[in-house]
Amino acid sequence: MSFNNIIGNDNIKNILSKSLENNTILHSYMFIGEQGIGKKIFAKEFAKMILCENFNKQECNNCKSCIEFLSGNNPDFTYIEPEGKNIKIEQIRAIQTKIIEKPVNSNKKVYIINDAQNMTEEAQNCLLKTLEEPPEYIVIILIVSNENKMLNTIKSRCMKISFDKISDKQIMKYLENYCDIESINDNILKMCDGSIGKCIIVKDKIQEYKEIEKIFSTIVENHNCSIINILNNSELLYKNKEDINQYLDYINVILYEYSKQNLYNNLKYINSIKIVEKTKQRLLSNSNYDMCIDYLLFNIWEEINEKNSRC
Repeated sequence: MSFNNIIGNDNIKNILSKSLENNTILHSYMFIGEQGIGKKIFAKEFAKMILCENFNKQECNNCKSCIEFLSGNNPDFTYIEPEGKNIKIEQIRAIQTKIIEKPVNSNKKVYIINDAQNMTEEAQNCLLKTLEEPPEYIVIILIVSNENKMLNTIKSRCMKISFDKISDKQIMKYLENYCDIESINDNILKMCDGSIGKCIIVKDKIQEYKEIEKIFSTIVENHNCSIINILNNSELLYKNKEDINQYLDYINVILYEYSKQNLYNNLKYINSIKIVEKTKQRLLSNSNYDMCIDYLLFNIWEEINEKNSRC
């Protein structure tokens, strides 16, 4: 058994490995942490190890259970995630119908519920019945990014495993080993905020993020640059509606870093961050997209350059 291919959270690796070694696997776990820091990978690897016929050996992957798990056909493993925005009560009832059936290959059956915070209240109450009196062979792992959305009665019946953010050093090592990327902008690392998942999404768009940085460094550092030039050179923002939320997050990182460099004159950067957040709200309310980008660029340009404000 091994978590060797997973980066970070070594303390959690030790906890889960010892539970396997000592045969002290619990009926229910709650993996808690931000999106993209490895909870789902940990949960699936833990599930594979629980079901493995040779769980006391390193890196099995050869027994019938492991082969079926890796091919997505293990009858003792079930993975559930939201249908649309929510996990509905019908999905939980379907689990309960299958839970009473004993394992086929292993001594256990494992159920992973991803984004469990998206269960409706009815679905959570339905799941509670199983958590209160689980069959001895059942292991349920809830993957949660917002613990506050979970009922206290469910939280009290699960062992909580809290995941830490991945360090920048570990993220860089991952990118070097698995993505053939030797360096990445410090601001991009800050935006990823310890999330391998975010970094994997961003890594294919490094040039776009560099272009965004160029746009806002021009606004901040070139006070003679007109708003017309800024708008004309911001085509990336106008044409990438699907990625705009990530781009806005990156703009906030850029502005925040400028504010740290100008501690005695950082109000304009703080106000600019407020403008970015206001832009997000406008987009959520389905305002005209191009006008939202106009609002963003013009108001930040005006805020950063006092002379433009006076004009």
